[in-house]
Amino acid sequence: CFGCSPSNPVGMKLKPVRVGREVTVRYTAPPEFQGPAGVMHGGLVTTLADELAGWVVIGVRKQFGFTGAIEARLLKPVRIGVEVLGRAKIVSENSRTMKIDVRLHQSGEEVYRGMFSFVILDEAGTERVMGMRLPEEWRRFARAKVE
Repeated sequence: CFGCSPSNPVGMKLKPVRVGREVTVRYTAPPEFQGPAGVMHGGLVTTLADELAGWVVIGVRKQFGFTGAIEARLLKPVRIGVEVLGRAKIVSENSRTMKIDVRLHQSGEEVYRGMFSFVILDEAGTERVMGMRLPEEWRRFARAKVE
């Protein structure tokens, strides 16, 4: 995984933590993630937020989802080399979708606000999207199939 795998050489290596009904992460962007001088590339800021949203689905609901839509507000530049604190929580859900609020803060200020819609698929739907057989250890996160 680009976001959380400790063995992905170009990934973020995130270590999300569940805190009640939220998931938090602390992250400091390296120079390689720079867009304009000293500023994290906006697409990678949104990637950070998207990964955090995905982890709320797994950490709080014990399900696996796919990003369906993103509403993003880049409020202030995210500085390279300065720690970001991210928080995500589910704000609405049904059996097939979830809306997740993500906030990123840096140096005590909100720098990013996003609303993510995640689609929760059953095992067959997940396999269609991934184009491969779902690994055994991931099957427990698939939505139960509705007959």
